[in-house]
Amino acid sequence: MTTPNINADKLPAPPLGPWKALLIEGILLIILGFFAILLPPMASIAVAITLGWLFLISGIAGLYFTFSARGPGFWWSLISAIVAIIAGIILLWRPLEGTLTLTIVVGVYFVAEGVATIMYALEHRKELTDRWGWVLLSGLIDLIIAAAIITGLPGSALWAVGLLVGINLVFGGATLIGMAMALRKTAA
Repeated sequence: MTTPNINADKLPAPPLGPWKALLIEGILLIILGFFAILLPPMASIAVAITLGWLFLISGIAGLYFTFSARGPGFWWSLISAIVAIIAGIILLWRPLEGTLTLTIVVGVYFVAEGVATIMYALEHRKELTDRWGWVLLSGLIDLIIAAAIITGLPGSALWAVGLLVGINLVFGGATLIGMAMALRKTAA
């Protein structure tokens, strides 16, 4: 199988021009991020509802394709589709409880990420020379965040997911704005 040869010069540019489109998207992400940071319970519930719809739609599509194909792995595909549909219905029916589950998953993720980062820093001290301390600090911060989330349950379910999504949106928006400004300089 060969990779298609794509000529970037022949692709249509976004209607506003590449840098302006990135700038607008970045600004919108920052605005949404600040709303999520200011109203984390609302953002947490919005994330749970969005995930509910994603699970439900993917489960229904998976169910359709499982019965259409009827090939190897039929039963596993069927179980996967049914689980996705059930998860979607539960998240849509009880989004507040869904945020509790999502918060637990996020807390466990930060524990795993923190431990892995700390182990990486300690194992690669020689290669990282003067930077390994920063990697170690990053892992410790992950563990502190995990502790704040997990020890704060169930109350942290109201703010953790929404706050983290908000922070992610702000940094993602800032990155897009930075890219837009760099593209603007090269286009000028």
